[in-house]
Amino acid sequence: MAKITLKGLRHSYMPNPSKPTDYALQQLDVDWEDGGAYALLGPSGCGKTTLLNIISGLLTPSHGEILFDGQDVTRMQPDERHIAQVFQFPVVYDTMTVYDNLAFPLRNRGVAEAEVDKRVREIAEMIDLTSTLDKRASGLTADGKQKISLGRGLVRTDVNVIMFDEPLTVIDPHLKWQLRSKLKELHQRVRTTMIYVTHDQTEALTFADKVVVMKDGQVVQIGTPVDLFERPQHTFVGHFIGSPGMNVLPCQVKGGKAFYEGIELGSWNASACKYEEGLELGVRPEFVKLSDAGVPVEIAKVSDAGRFQIVHTRKGDHSIKLLVPEGVEIPEKHAHLAFRSDHTQVYRDGWLVSGDNSHE
Repeated sequence: MAKITLKGLRHSYMPNPSKPTDYALQQLDVDWEDGGAYALLGPSGCGKTTLLNIISGLLTPSHGEILFDGQDVTRMQPDERHIAQVFQFPVVYDTMTVYDNLAFPLRNRGVAEAEVDKRVREIAEMIDLTSTLDKRASGLTADGKQKISLGRGLVRTDVNVIMFDEPLTVIDPHLKWQLRSKLKELHQRVRTTMIYVTHDQTEALTFADKVVVMKDGQVVQIGTPVDLFERPQHTFVGHFIGSPGMNVLPCQVKGGKAFYEGIELGSWNASACKYEEGLELGVRPEFVKLSDAGVPVEIAKVSDAGRFQIVHTRKGDHSIKLLVPEGVEIPEKHAHLAFRSDHTQVYRDGWLVSGDNSHE
């Protein structure tokens, strides 16, 4: 296991990058603690796989350093870094038995056969493969083969980090939840540093202790699932995390108070805003409610979401969504909305306004 440190890391596929847009990966300075479970989350093309390949050694960064427990591994080969990688499509030896697939990494390193047997059976028990140890891998389902890929990473005791690149993409939907839960359980048991790449927020939020949200090659927030939900550091995080995503509305701030369409709305960070342009209010649908006073809106649509109803409203050109508990009466045409001030925040140019104005 290892603490992973990225110092001044950037990467461009161009020979002579000269501007930020030339970089597939913007500058990163990140510490990932030993034994943590992390997810790299973002849309296709945001830089997730580039970052994963740099950490694994499949790609050498244009700038910066990668440290494992303080040791510079930037130019080390993948086999020198002691990492295990589980890919989107299971990589197994079909002609071998499940047992031999799991034993292969250990035998390849000259581990004594008694220790090989002990480790293989221990890991097979963890990942529910004991009953199939004597079967050829070719006869397994996709999730069974993916468990072998996982097991080959866990069977070694010298692994610094296990990395997963969209590992559940080819798994049947009804099996995804089971395998995702198994990954979380395994991490809690073995405490190996794990990094999980995905574009699926459900996978990221249920697996990881901390999620690294990426957009256009840049890390926009690192935090716990609660941090990402309750305090999005960027409007992109608010949009990308949650279903439906955060409402984002243009606003003005005057005298430390936030106004939308001339209506004053409580906001916990408006008093920290010293700017007049590029301002927006963000509030999640969970923190908007029907009220006798507040923002006047028109009811556009109501969608059933089980225990809640998603109410789509409009104020001029702007859409505002809210979640209403099942059984609560919803007006047919007109209503007023109130926002919870402790979860309504001001953003400038997409970034959360804070006391230090670090992104402004």
